[in-house]
Amino acid sequence: MKKFGEDIWIAGGASLEVGGFSYNTRMAVIRLSDGGLFIWSPIQLTEKVKAEVDALGSVSHIVSPIKYHHLFIADWQAAYPDAKTHAAPGLTKRRKDLRFDAELQDGPDLAWADVMDQAIFFGNPMLEEVIFYHRPSRTVLFCDLLQQFPAEHFTGWRRTIARLDLMIGPEPTVPRKFRVAFINRRAARTALERILNWQADRLIIAHGDVIEQAATDTLRRAFTWLKR
Repeated sequence: MKKFGEDIWIAGGASLEVGGFSYNTRMAVIRLSDGGLFIWSPIQLTEKVKAEVDALGSVSHIVSPIKYHHLFIADWQAAYPDAKTHAAPGLTKRRKDLRFDAELQDGPDLAWADVMDQAIFFGNPMLEEVIFYHRPSRTVLFCDLLQQFPAEHFTGWRRTIARLDLMIGPEPTVPRKFRVAFINRRAARTALERILNWQADRLIIAHGDVIEQAATDTLRRAFTWLKR
């Protein structure tokens, strides 16, 4: 567990293979004003991870910001039965075997509205992600919509595909497969402007390097294609 700013920590988990590609995983832990912990995109709950989380406080909220980040929720629910679980749009239909207490909306839950804002990045039915902004640390959190891998992360034909898909580059950007899926660019541009107005300094992404300064400038460059 690495401290990333005021009341926010990040931790890396085991890599996962999806469609033949290996993806690193990352979660964030945010301490809310009541002392409870907000778990963003939970990674595999090992004994070490649990011990480090418990040292920070009591888990109050388990949050999946995208419908694809659900693999470890059951383990977290078993370990923290009193925590509320919040689902990204579409996840309740995808995982009917899991218990969800609420679906994330285009605006913050009252439980964390005093320290965080959130917005649904509309316009892409394939990837309707909930973006969070932690005000005390000026950190914006993205899951899959932004990605960045070093060239050596992939080999052979996977490296070629990753490069063509814009997954490989000097800074986080939106993969090509997600760009073409935005069928409502007006809605996407509205969401983007709201996110840019947060004026974040830091950026956390699940698949790639974190950014610790000038995050809003990075976001503007990452979404230049959307404004054309």
